[in-house]
Amino acid sequence: MSEKENSYSLLVVEDNDFNRDLIVRHLGKEGYDQLEAAENGQVALEMLRKKPFDLVLLDIEMPVLDGIGVLEALKSDMRLRDVPVLMISGVEEQDSVVKCIELGAEDYLPKPFDPVLLRARLGACLEKKRLSDERNSFMQQIKTEKQRSDDLLNVILPSAAANELRTNGTVQPRRFDNVAVLFCDIVGFTSYCDGNSPEVVVGYLQSLFKAFEAITDEHGMEKIKTIGDEFMASAGLLRQCPDPLLSAVRCGLAMGQASKELEPHWDVRVGVNIGSIVAGVVGDQKYQFDVWGDTVNVAARMAGVGSASTVCMIHDAWLRVENDCDGRSLGRVEVKGKGEVEVIECYGLR
Repeated sequence: MSEKENSYSLLVVEDNDFNRDLIVRHLGKEGYDQLEAAENGQVALEMLRKKPFDLVLLDIEMPVLDGIGVLEALKSDMRLRDVPVLMISGVEEQDSVVKCIELGAEDYLPKPFDPVLLRARLGACLEKKRLSDERNSFMQQIKTEKQRSDDLLNVILPSAAANELRTNGTVQPRRFDNVAVLFCDIVGFTSYCDGNSPEVVVGYLQSLFKAFEAITDEHGMEKIKTIGDEFMASAGLLRQCPDPLLSAVRCGLAMGQASKELEPHWDVRVGVNIGSIVAGVVGDQKYQFDVWGDTVNVAARMAGVGSASTVCMIHDAWLRVENDCDGRSLGRVEVKGKGEVEVIECYGLR
């Protein structure tokens, strides 16, 4: 008998004292040292519900609750239905044995007991349980790893894109209209980075970007990515948003306020724009969800134009939010790819 077999916990259910003691002694001789006994089915059920057993040796004819009743109760209980049961039967109980097998009993052991047969059938039942436990453990590992993979995918990609990738194995590139794009840039980050330790820089950056993620979600937007010290988000892309540009402006102003409150109190500049974009997933070894187009380029350039804690946009975009925002004109500014355009700096909400 191996140490592994000794670790099995067995429950003997038999109303006859002599037979119960006989089975326990036989099992002890076979090396099983985790043995408990019950004198009827009701007691057995109470014991099974209090602690786990690896196998039950169950007599059919018993007072209070017979073996068939116990077996029916076990198989209907989702916590106990997989516990293997070895029926104990007399010669005259063969019809009952058949019913027990049909109900899900693993095997039966006829009275009087043959030690060789007891060893063989008990060993077969426990080996079957061992293989079942290994399979269940393996399936749980697969489930756990899949959940980790899904969690990682949701970190890398927006939720809608991650769901599409899981379902179809790819994310179809698409053109989206009326999408607001936001860029938030930290003022003076390069010099700060050069003058402080990596632990300090990354620690503060992590705190700020976590706050930005919460603000983005609060305003119905989705984070697209970070590029160095720059934070990029969108509204109206993969998540429904009734007014994408106004949400982006509100989000940008909230980011400016948050950056002032969090150490080391960085200043940030925010640029937004709205229009059509192309979105999709690129890369194979490392997925990257990204967006492209003139709308994106203009929003990125707006982030470098205005004052700290304001939100800059071109005049055409401003016309969409002018009734809800306070702003001032920065005059005509040269914007790469657009020429000179009037830029408006939003400094508050009405």
